Amino acid sequence: MVGAGLGSWPARRAAMSPRRTALIFEERRTTYAELHARTARLAGALRGAGVRRGDRVAYLGPNHPAFVETMFAAYALGAVFVPLNYRLTAPELEYQLRHSGSTALIVAPGMPDVAAGTTVPLGEYEAFLAAGGPAPPDGVPVRMDEVACILYTSGTTGNPKGAILTHANIVWNCYNLLVGVDVISDDVTLISAPLFHVAALHQCLLPALLKGGTAVIMPSWDVDACFDLIARHGVTWMFGVSAMFAGLARSPRWRTADLSSVRVLLTGGASVPEALIRRYQQRGLAFCQGYGMTETAPGATFLEARESREHLGSAGPPVFFADVRCVRPDLTPTEPGEPGEILVRGPNVTPGYWNDPPATAAAFVDGAWFRSGDVATVDAEGHFRIVDRTTDMYISGGENVYPAEVEAVAVQLDAVANCAVVGVGDLRWGEVGAAYVQVREGAVLTEAELRAHLQANLARYKVPRYIELVPELPRNATGKIRRVELRQRAADEHSSTHDEKAVSSVRPEGRS
Repeated sequence: MVGAGLGSWPARRAAMSPRRTALIFEERRTTYAELHARTARLAGALRGAGVRRGDRVAYLGPNHPAFVETMFAAYALGAVFVPLNYRLTAPELEYQLRHSGSTALIVAPGMPDVAAGTTVPLGEYEAFLAAGGPAPPDGVPVRMDEVACILYTSGTTGNPKGAILTHANIVWNCYNLLVGVDVISDDVTLISAPLFHVAALHQCLLPALLKGGTAVIMPSWDVDACFDLIARHGVTWMFGVSAMFAGLARSPRWRTADLSSVRVLLTGGASVPEALIRRYQQRGLAFCQGYGMTETAPGATFLEARESREHLGSAGPPVFFADVRCVRPDLTPTEPGEPGEILVRGPNVTPGYWNDPPATAAAFVDGAWFRSGDVATVDAEGHFRIVDRTTDMYISGGENVYPAEVEAVAVQLDAVANCAVVGVGDLRWGEVGAAYVQVREGAVLTEAELRAHLQANLARYKVPRYIELVPELPRNATGKIRRVELRQRAADEHSSTHDEKAVSSVRPEGRS
């Protein structure tokens, strides 16, 4: 007998299809029997190091089979998995480790110098695993409503929030994905986006393993490697953000690359220009766009492949096992074509944020409806189109950036009196940041000094592309910064997509 919850999946799959390939990484293939054995040994090693039910186990590093093994080992122990964004700086990572209370950390080479309780460098991973011995054969009984993982979202007020996903949340999301995509046991998915993002993790990896398919893991995104892996392994479906698919289409190999095995392309993280969608359609490739957030595990709406031509650019209707509404500020339903805020309810929706009751309470209305903070229109057929955001967040290359977080770092410098960051359209990344920085009277500050400070304290994708030092920021009568004016100014001065500004969002990872 094996335990319940996600931690039982390797054992259950090993019983059904032990010799089938579960993972491919570089030249190494891992069968389901091997994945189960390695996961069990790692669970035993972590248990020997003191990890118990409810403890937090973190992973820091690029995509690697050890990520998958660490996740399943944590789940098998009834522990909570905390995947960390390896693009963050040491102070950002230290906050998340401290806030989550992680007691174990598996860390890859070249990562920022952080630690948490039992810290295992990936170079010592195999020895740690081998010394652990087997985990208890029955695993730990886990209720489906228990916390499975904590995924940190970009902070709107300086610090990120830890979105909780339960075992049930994740399983129901897998069901939603499998309803929308005809995944079979012979399918091969390419994990080309970072696994610390909810989309690659829950829209590709876990559904593929649930069905007994194969996941080809890329350590990092590379256009040529993507073409090579698709042809070599017969990849049938993959997830990517707009910038990734645009990079493939710009490649000299685009016209001749063997993409004959590919059936479905899942996309989100930023809106995909219709011209790019059509370019893929000319090669017989269908984009399945969707909308969601980390907090919805992530799928909330989904456009099936067979509907992609008729509803070009749509984020689709609600997923099968969730309800999605578009409402006015008074929470009454909008009319077709009328913009309103997206609310989501369903078994895939987070119960809240880790150790943050105020944020949890503010995130829900009417008890069960999660407030997305995003604005959409819904047509007469029930298809959602994401048109704006109620927050100031922008998306750069699939990464969500909250201006308040960047601004809080900027004003740490004594020379900075105030700072306002807005998103501006960019052909390659969808959006990039434009910072307008008010310098204190009598102070001296250069753009290079400010940029160096931001780069030392923020992940690279959060550092604004454009920085302008200004004598003052535009404000309204109540003293609030007029961000609409700054967005227009940034668009006029810097936007490389004047006709196709990336102001909308189709985002499975939402706040990640």
